[in-house]
Amino acid sequence: MLALLQRLFFGGSLRYKLLSLVLIPLLLLTGTLIYLTSTWTSNYTYQQLFTKVNTDLRVAHDGFVRIETDRQREIEFLADSAIFRAQLDSNSVEPMMDLLVSHRLEYGLDFLNLYRADGQRRLTRDGWLLQPLKVSPISDAVLHPSKSDQYFATGIEIYERDEWQQEPQIEADKVVLPLVETPRASPTTRTHEDRAMVIRVLRAVLDDSDQLIAVLEGGVLLNKNFGFVDEIRDLVYGPGSLAIGSRGTVTVFLDDVRITTNVPGSREDRALGTRVSTEVRNTVLQKGEQWIDRAFVVNDWYISAYEPIIDVNGNKVGMLYAGYLEAPFRSDMERAVTWLAGIALAGACIASMVAAIGAKTIFAPIEAIAVAVRATAQGKSRRIGALNTHDEVGELGEQFDSMLEALDEQRARIDQHTHELEEQVELRTAELQSKNDSLQESIHLLRTTREQLANAEKLAALGHLTAGVAHEINNPTAVILGNMEVLVADLGDAREKVDTEIDLIFEQVYRIRSITDKLLQYSRPNSFTPMEGDYDDEIHSLLRASAAELSDTSSLAKSAAMEVEINALVSDSIVLVQHELEQKQIVLDEKLMSVDRVRIDAQEFQQVMVNLLMNAIEAVEQAGHIEVSTSMAADGSVNVTVSDDGVGIEPKHLPQLFDPFFTSGKESGTGLGLSLSYSIVRRYGGRLEVSSTPMAGAQFEVFLPTVAPVGSHASNATVTVADEALEASAS
Repeated sequence: MLALLQRLFFGGSLRYKLLSLVLIPLLLLTGTLIYLTSTWTSNYTYQQLFTKVNTDLRVAHDGFVRIETDRQREIEFLADSAIFRAQLDSNSVEPMMDLLVSHRLEYGLDFLNLYRADGQRRLTRDGWLLQPLKVSPISDAVLHPSKSDQYFATGIEIYERDEWQQEPQIEADKVVLPLVETPRASPTTRTHEDRAMVIRVLRAVLDDSDQLIAVLEGGVLLNKNFGFVDEIRDLVYGPGSLAIGSRGTVTVFLDDVRITTNVPGSREDRALGTRVSTEVRNTVLQKGEQWIDRAFVVNDWYISAYEPIIDVNGNKVGMLYAGYLEAPFRSDMERAVTWLAGIALAGACIASMVAAIGAKTIFAPIEAIAVAVRATAQGKSRRIGALNTHDEVGELGEQFDSMLEALDEQRARIDQHTHELEEQVELRTAELQSKNDSLQESIHLLRTTREQLANAEKLAALGHLTAGVAHEINNPTAVILGNMEVLVADLGDAREKVDTEIDLIFEQVYRIRSITDKLLQYSRPNSFTPMEGDYDDEIHSLLRASAAELSDTSSLAKSAAMEVEINALVSDSIVLVQHELEQKQIVLDEKLMSVDRVRIDAQEFQQVMVNLLMNAIEAVEQAGHIEVSTSMAADGSVNVTVSDDGVGIEPKHLPQLFDPFFTSGKESGTGLGLSLSYSIVRRYGGRLEVSSTPMAGAQFEVFLPTVAPVGSHASNATVTVADEALEASAS
C-alpha cells in the first residue's frame, strides 16, 4: 500500500496525482466513518445490554430476598396466631403436627419444625424426640439472643447429605444431581452434587413473660425449585422485552453447579448439573465481585450478570444469575452496520465517478503541455499549439510556446560563451593550483622549523643547567659518603642495630651519584636522542654543539643496563614514595601480573617510576586512589601502567606533555621530569604513552621490550635497586 502511494504521489502522472488527492481522502473518510460508526454502535449496544442485564440481576436479587422475607413473615404470623398458642399450651402432639403440616403446604415450605426452648428436642408424630436443632449463627442468635427483641433470624444455609436426610419431606432425587461435563468449566474430580441450598427461617416463641419456650424452624429448598426461577424469568423477561429469537434465563448455583435453572441444556431440557465457566467462577466465587459481561453459558454466549450468594457464615456458597441469549442482538447490530457500510460505500463510489469525469477536462490540456515538454527535453523542436481552453492552462500553453522560441535563440549564444569561459577557467585554475601547492609546502616547512628551533633552544639550556646542577650535587654527596664511612667505622659492632638504615643511606647516596652521572650523560652529545623524528642538519648540529660545551665537566657514566625482573623494580620504586602516599592518605593498588624480564638500568627505570608516581600523587586529592600494574602487551612487550583518579590533563596539553620545561600550570615543578622519563624509555627501545579525561584521572603506560622468558635464565638472580647499592658499597 505504501509503495502504491509513493508511485502515485511521487512517480505517477498528474492525472493520477489529482485523482489520488480526491479519491484517497474520500476513501479514508468513508472507511473511518464506517469504522467509527460500527465501533460506536457496538459499544453503545453492549453498554445498553449490560445495563439491562444488571437491572435484571437486581430484580432477581429482590425476588430472592422477597422469598426470605415472605417466609419469615408467614412463620411469624404462625408463631403469633392464637391457634398455635392454644395447641402449644395444650401440649397436644397430633393437633400441633396437623397445624404445622397444613401451614407448611400453605406457605410453600419444604419443612416446618417445632423445637423445645433448648433446641435439643423436635416435635414429631411420636412426640418430642431428641433431635438437636442444626447449629449455625442464626440458631445461636435465636437460642441465645444478644438483644431482647432478637427473636427471629433468616439466611442461606448449606445442608450436607446427613443433615437434609433428617427432613422427611426432602427427597433425594430433588437434591442429588449428577455433574454434566460443561465447556469452559474448571476441571473437577467430582461426579455429583449431593448438598442442599436452603433458605432457613427461625422464629423464637416467647411466653407472656418474654421467656423462650419453643423455636419454629422453616425452610425452602432451592435445589430444583423451578417455580422460583421461572417466576423471576417471567417477571423480568416478559413478552417484548427481548429481541426476537432471544430468551431470558435465571439460575441459582450451589458453588459452580446449576441446581435450579431455566437455561436449556443440550436436549432443550433444563441444564441441571452443568457448571459455570472458569472466568466467571474466579471473578464471583473467588474474588466476590459481580460479573456484568458476555459469558459462555452451557453451549452458547449470553449477556450475563452474576453475583455471589453469601450464607449465614459469610462464605460465598453459590451464585445468582440472570441473562439472555446474545446472538439475536448481535445479528441485529451487524445487520445495521452492514447496511450503513453499504450506503457509505455506494455514496463514495458515486462521488468518485463524478470526480473522475469532471477532472478529465483538466487532464487533456495538461497532458498536451507534458508531451511538448518531454520532446523539448529530448532535443526535439515541438510546440504545444491551440488547447481549445480559455483558462489559466490555455494561457500557460501560449506562454510556453513563446518561451521555447526565445530559448532556442539564447541556447546558441550560451553555447558559444560557455566554450570561451571554460578555456579561461581551466587556465586560471592551473595557475592557482600551482601557487597553492607551493604555499602549503612553505607553511609546513616554516611550522616544522619553528618547532624544532624551540626544542633545540630548550635542550641547549637544559645542557648548561644539568652540568651545573650535577657538579653542585656531587660535592655534598661526597661529603655524606665520606662521613658515612667514618660513622660505620666508629660504630663497629654496634652497626648491626642500624644496618638496614645504613644500607638504605648508602643506596640512596649511590643513587644520587648515578642520577648526576645520567644528567651529565643526557647533556653530552653522544647520549642525546631526539624525541620526535629526525631534525634537519642545521638544527641537529646546533643541538650537538650546545651539548658539546659541557663535555669537559664530567666523565660519561657507563651504562648499567642489565636483565632485571620488572615486578621487583616496580615494587622498589613504590617504597621510595611511601612517605608521600601516607601523607595524603592515598590508597595504592598493586596488580603486578607480568613475569617477564627487561634489559635496563635499574636506577634509571626507578627514576622514571618515581616521576610518574609523584605526578599521580600531586594530581589526586586527599585519600585518593592510585593503581600500578604490570602485564604483557599485545605486541609482546612489558606494559607498566600508573593510573590515578585525580584532576586529569587538559586535551590541549597532551601534545606538549613530554617537551622540556613544559608545565601545565602547576606552581611547583621544572617541567623536566616527564621529558627525562621519555628520553630514558626511548633510549632502551621503549615508548611512553599517556591518556587522560579531565576530572577523571590520567593513565601513563610504559612499554619496554622483553628479553628471554624467566625460565631461560633460571640461574640468574633477580636484580633490584637494593642489590645494586650493596654491590656498589662493597666495591
